[in-house]
Amino acid sequence: MLLSMFLHPACKPISEIKQAPLPYFGDNEFNWPAPEHTASKKNVFIIADKNGTEIFDMLTPFYLFNETGKANVYIIAREKKPVVVKKNLFILPQLTFREADSMKLEAAVIVIPALSARTGQQDIVLIDWIKAHYTNTTKILAICDGATTAAATGLYDGKPMTCHASDYAGIRQHFPKVGWVQNINVTKSGNLYSTAGVANAVEGSLTVINDLFGSETMLATASAIHYPQAEIKTAHESVAMSGNTKFHIAKKVMFRKNRTIGLVLQNGMNEFFLASIIDVYNRSFPYSFSSFCMGDSTILTKHGLRILSQSVPDYKKFDEVHVTIPLSDANRDVIFNRHTEMIHYDRGQTFMLDNCLERIKGLYGANFSNVVKILLDYN
Repeated sequence: MLLSMFLHPACKPISEIKQAPLPYFGDNEFNWPAPEHTASKKNVFIIADKNGTEIFDMLTPFYLFNETGKANVYIIAREKKPVVVKKNLFILPQLTFREADSMKLEAAVIVIPALSARTGQQDIVLIDWIKAHYTNTTKILAICDGATTAAATGLYDGKPMTCHASDYAGIRQHFPKVGWVQNINVTKSGNLYSTAGVANAVEGSLTVINDLFGSETMLATASAIHYPQAEIKTAHESVAMSGNTKFHIAKKVMFRKNRTIGLVLQNGMNEFFLASIIDVYNRSFPYSFSSFCMGDSTILTKHGLRILSQSVPDYKKFDEVHVTIPLSDANRDVIFNRHTEMIHYDRGQTFMLDNCLERIKGLYGANFSNVVKILLDYN
């Protein structure tokens, strides 16, 4: 009995991160406004899967391409249903495949994040749609394990491609015709691009922006996220999870404080900040992580993306709450008690991934911070 009382809270962080988030099952009576379209701008389609889409893979290019001011950027899905990105957190796609086709929109860029389908079990409708919209001027960017979907199109046969270091061996086995490479964060062959794991969505997006809009636009966009390199980083150390990685995870989970973490979802919030905080802190094996709204269940982000939360937080239990836009006094009083630490980002002038990782290093040490970097493939 005493052993089970100890093991249940100790193992909860591991069960939380391993459990696949459930798709949306509520009503679908949302306000689905038609996204803005400017005919003179390039069209960027970022594919989403209602059953699961990696949030950093999706929101990083969404934010960066929007920041150029030269692109119509759309989250596009097979169905007009909320896309699950984390437990109780959903993003409303802006277009369906059919709607984009009815508008006769030509794709300048198709971004393929890591989606829910397992390797070898791809959505044929999605694969056919990508192939039908690929022309000699269309750029395809496969991010992280979006490589599985991109490889399934056959377009990358004989072309260089990479993916998350920890999944490389398994994905490579399923697609032997692809020219798999490692120790590089972005591959390029003509108009076909791919990136290493999650964190490398930044370099992948900046590389395509550079090729599509020029270095001046790329550098201005990189500056918007305080990108820590003077030029786009190309060298990458492909470090897969190992027994040592798992040892440090177990050590943290069993013997260090596993925090209850909240992130306040706010109208106008920066999509890159949102994705960075969620993906880094979820990989720190907290006791729990909740993204929640203070009023309505949905918010509208800086670049017009609608996000839905079904989290009902117990404010008194939070060890820390992350805030990207200053709160009103009323909302602050609702959330915080003397045990809650408030983490502000509104005045941050550093690259958000580094900001989050530096704090994790301070809490749990360099070895565990490196574990989180391996999970993000940020090496």
